[in-house]
Amino acid sequence: MPDNLLKHINSPEDLRKLSKDQLPQLAKELRDFIIDIVAVKEGHLGASLGVVELTIALHYVFNTPDDLLVWDVGHQAYGHKILTERKDIFHTNRQLGGVSGFPKRSESIYDTFGVGHSSTSISAALGMAIASQLKGVVEKQHIAVIGDASIASGMAFEALNHAGVTDTNLLIILNDNAIGIDPSVGALKKYLTEVKTNKRLAQNNIIKALNFDYSGPIDGHNLPLLIEELNRLKKIKGPRFLHLITTKGKGLKKAEENQVIYHAPGKFDKNTGELIAKPHIVQPPKYQDVFGHTIVELAKQNEKIIGITPAMPTGSSLKFMMAEIPDRAFDVGIAEQHAVTLAAGMATQGYIPFCNIYSTFLQRAYDQIIHDVALQNLPVIFCLDRAGLVGEDGATHHGVFDLAYLRCIPNLVIFAPRNETELRNIMFTAQRGLKYPIAIRYPRGRGVTIDWEQPFKSIEIGKGSILKEGNNIAVLSIGSIAKNVTEAIASLKETDEVAHFDMRFLKPLDEVLLHQICTTFKNIITIEDGTKKGGLGSAVLEFAAEHHYNIKIQVLGIPDQFIQHGTIAELQNLSGIDTQNIAKEIQLLLNK
Repeated sequence: MPDNLLKHINSPEDLRKLSKDQLPQLAKELRDFIIDIVAVKEGHLGASLGVVELTIALHYVFNTPDDLLVWDVGHQAYGHKILTERKDIFHTNRQLGGVSGFPKRSESIYDTFGVGHSSTSISAALGMAIASQLKGVVEKQHIAVIGDASIASGMAFEALNHAGVTDTNLLIILNDNAIGIDPSVGALKKYLTEVKTNKRLAQNNIIKALNFDYSGPIDGHNLPLLIEELNRLKKIKGPRFLHLITTKGKGLKKAEENQVIYHAPGKFDKNTGELIAKPHIVQPPKYQDVFGHTIVELAKQNEKIIGITPAMPTGSSLKFMMAEIPDRAFDVGIAEQHAVTLAAGMATQGYIPFCNIYSTFLQRAYDQIIHDVALQNLPVIFCLDRAGLVGEDGATHHGVFDLAYLRCIPNLVIFAPRNETELRNIMFTAQRGLKYPIAIRYPRGRGVTIDWEQPFKSIEIGKGSILKEGNNIAVLSIGSIAKNVTEAIASLKETDEVAHFDMRFLKPLDEVLLHQICTTFKNIITIEDGTKKGGLGSAVLEFAAEHHYNIKIQVLGIPDQFIQHGTIAELQNLSGIDTQNIAKEIQLLLNK
């Protein structure tokens, strides 16, 4: 037996040459490989450690890539990537130009479906299975691996409902570890917990009732048992469902003990699991924490305030309210559509719901924003975390479309704070009795203000502000990208020539301020950390055309393409909205 089996494994074909007795050793090596790289390069850890045995068993039993394997969400697919011809480049994971942190069709034939948002695997795999059926391909296997948090989403239930009345060659594997990013919530989670030991529930199984051949729950870390069961299920026709019990973070004690932190822990000691301590320096807060502490502060003063988040209490920092005022803070699970309409229902009864959803995930509830909130003009306060470029999670997670997709909705106010104080003040303003919905979008990461906990001040809706006077060029920004603009202007010799305006509101636009700008300046640059198509630049161009202003307007923002993964600094540079590129564009205008 070789000292290192993984060294000789470059593809599932190599894996299938091993004996079953060698697979436990491979599992240990694969875990160590993931830990070694993530400890230094960072990334998602716990989810992939929890499915090492399952990953090996799937590629050992099934004839991938001919048999089609879909992962859900994709945090758990590191082992899959390593075993499918990407081991030697896995150290580039989530880096600019490197391996994506999620399955990606353009990256590998083994990545059958791109997955960055949850609960899509069953629909996708069912679509593939029906397509195989239509082609007359009866032996091809279609496998969806879905977590217990993801399966509670409405889309997953829709797919289960459809799959149960087909005779497709579909296997759904439930990876049940009782946690997504935060602990799983809801009645289904309670059911899955109890079905493990309650014989009555096991006999009246909800999955069986949906017409699936159900087996389990079994130990997802028992490789011989897994292989035996997968081989058995491979021979059964029609929709099947395998329930596995696993431990997130398996194989690293610290990751097993603290599954929330070790979902994506940053750098850590690969031997002990201890997090690498960061230098203790006074820093501005994270925007999410400004939201989290501010909503608690406001909710203590206003008993009508409600906090809602779909499965992101830690990421959104609603966890602070859940700890201090638990009866008015709700984690509804991976259910963005429900979160929005739940907030709408509460608003009809005089409550003030703060619905906190990552910008990229709000896309999943677009109809609910339009139909259930805006059409009825209900005063829901949307707090859109992770707006703009988010970095290493890449195209599936960038929040770059919100300004454009929200701007076209009637009744909806859109505000982007340039700093933490503005975020606090707009939250304060919004809960004082707005009669319409508002979306507040702010970025991932830290702000710019150390002394951010200032007394609240009301913000006038639809009012922009001038940050710097100038004589020649007007730069219009919205949101936290103002920091790059300020630095860019400061780097120029002719700083007196450049004025800087913070529009603050994309909707309603400050038309008084825009008239002043358009009659004073012949050159305007708009800058946003959202797509150039349909955002601030588009709004200013529309305004200028409508009022017949003959001025030059240049639009800077995210280009009309999906942006890959990399650091925020790298991606801002590629998009032309970093400090240096902004300065260059201003200088070009000054030189004309």
